Amino acid sequence: MTTQEATPSFEQAMDQLERIVAQLESGDVPLEKAIELFQEGMRLSQLCGQKLEQVERKIEILVEQEGGMVKKPFSPGEGEAR
Repeated sequence: MTTQEATPSFEQAMDQLERIVAQLESGDVPLEKAIELFQEGMRLSQLCGQKLEQVERKIEILVEQEGGMVKKPFSPGEGEAR
């Protein structure tokens, strides 16, 4: 099995997505091409969402404890009212 393309970085995916949006907003794109661009845009949007979720999981919150800083794993929802 071969990989089709290397996965773009978040920034590369966002740049591609912005170019696609600009093309679609220009209104000069034929229908078939617009559908292809839309599909690619959805794929890039999903990729960016996944990358943001990965980063969110890696975020560590610094919490002040006893005069020092302690790293604490990020846990969404912590501190929310129950």
